[in-house]
Amino acid sequence: ENSLQKTSTCSSVKSSGIFVSPYALNLSSFTKLIKRLQERHPEFSKQEIVEAVQELRKTNKGVLSGLAISSIEEKTSAIL
Repeated sequence: ENSLQKTSTCSSVKSSGIFVSPYALNLSSFTKLIKRLQERHPEFSKQEIVEAVQELRKTNKGVLSGLAISSIEEKTSAIL
């Protein structure tokens, strides 16, 4: 038995070097959200957009789950 394998969690570092917590959002949802925000706000870098999403999470008691992607997009846009 490999007990380490059972207890390990998976996190990811995107090729851009941005750490993405597996608990923040489903990665495909996160990717779609960032892509939509980049299209909506081309004047901001990907890093700035990710930081705005993280700021939203901080102001929302540390979680984004339960919010619709469109709601996260609107609130992040307001931060940007």
